[in-house]
Amino acid sequence: MGLCVRASSLLLPLALAVAVSLVSVDVVSAAQKFGINYGQIANNLPDPAQVTGLLQSLNVNKVKLYDADPKVLTAFANTGVEFIIAVGNENLQSMATSPGAAKQWVSQHVQPFIPATRITCITVGNEVLSSNDTGMMANLLPAMKAIHGALVDLGLGNQVTVSSAHSVNFLATSYPPSSGAFREDLAEYIQPMLDFHGQTGSPFLINAYPFFAYKASPGSVSLPYVLFEPNPGVRDPNTNLTYDNMLYAQIDAVYAAMKAMGHTDIAVRVSETGWPSKGDDDEAGATVQNAAAYNGNLMQRIAMNQGTPLKPNVPVDVYVFALFNENMKPGPASERNYGLFYPNGSPVYAINAGTSSDPGGVSGGSGGSFNDPYYSSMFSSSSKLASYC
Repeated sequence: MGLCVRASSLLLPLALAVAVSLVSVDVVSAAQKFGINYGQIANNLPDPAQVTGLLQSLNVNKVKLYDADPKVLTAFANTGVEFIIAVGNENLQSMATSPGAAKQWVSQHVQPFIPATRITCITVGNEVLSSNDTGMMANLLPAMKAIHGALVDLGLGNQVTVSSAHSVNFLATSYPPSSGAFREDLAEYIQPMLDFHGQTGSPFLINAYPFFAYKASPGSVSLPYVLFEPNPGVRDPNTNLTYDNMLYAQIDAVYAAMKAMGHTDIAVRVSETGWPSKGDDDEAGATVQNAAAYNGNLMQRIAMNQGTPLKPNVPVDVYVFALFNENMKPGPASERNYGLFYPNGSPVYAINAGTSSDPGGVSGGSGGSFNDPYYSSMFSSSSKLASYC
C-alpha cells in the first residue's frame, strides 16, 4: 500500500508541473484574480482531491459550484480557496415557503464547513428570470431572503452573502450601454431584488456570453470585438465612452439598467463567461483558437485590474466557465466543450495572454505537448493507482 501511495503522490506533482508549463506566466499570475466555474455534469471527472492540486498549481483561488457538494468542500478545506456555492432551482419553493427549510439547508451545507473552507457567497437559483416559470420567479426573492435570514440566525451573516445568477437576456436594451434597461415583464421581480442587494451589500451576478451574440449573427458581429482583439471599438453616443469589447459593454448596460431602477450602490460581478472550443456545424465561432483567444485576452485584462469604461476604477470580477468539459450536459455540442481542461487533466488548449498578434496562441488538443504521456495521465493514472491500493 505504501508503494502505491508513493507512486501516485510522485506522478501527480510531475503532471501538475507540465500543466503549469502550458499556461503562460502572465496567466498564472492573473489566476489569483479570476475565478473558475467547477461544473460536474459528467461521468468521468477526477476526484475533488485531485482537482485541489490542479487549481493550486495554477494559483486559482476562487471557485463557483452549482451545488454544495460536501466532497468538494471537504477536499478544499484549509486551502484558502474562496467558494460560491448554490441552492438549486428545484429547492426554491421549499425555501420560499419554509424558513425552517432554509435554516436546515444552511446548517447542513454551510455551517459544518466554515471556517476550514472559505464559503463567501450562496447563489439561490440560476437564471430563474430567463425561465417561463412565473411561480419560480415569484419564489426567488423570498428564497434568497430565507437563506440570508438563516445565515444571520446562525451567526454567518457577515461572512456569507446571498445572490442569484442571471442571464443577460433579462435586458430589454443593451445598446448603447448607457441605455441599458431590464425587460418590463421582469421589473416586478428585479426591483425588490435590487433593494435586497442594496440592503445586504451583496453583489448582482450575471452570466454573460459574447459567444452567443456572435453565434447568432456572425455576419454582423465583429469577431475581434467579442474576442478582446484589436478593433476600432464602439462609441456610446450618450456618454462618449468607447468600448473595445462586448463583455464590458454588457456589464455597463446592467449598471445602467440598475441605475434606472434607482440603484448605484450594487456591484456587478460576472458569475459566468467563456467560449466553447467545439460546437455543432451551425455554431459559428466555436473553435479552439477562438476559445483560447477569448479566455487568454480576458485573463490578461483581469491581471491588469482593468475596469469597464463606465467604472474604470472598479476591477472586473469574473468567473470563467468552465474548469472541465462536461460530457453529460444537454443541448448543442458547445455546451459540452467550454472546459479549460479535459477530465483527464490535460488542457484543451494552451492559453497565451501575452500578445494579441497571435489570436490563437494555442496548440491544438491533438498534437504537440498535449500528447506528453505524463500530462495525459495526470488524473487517470493516479486514479488507477489509487484503485489498486
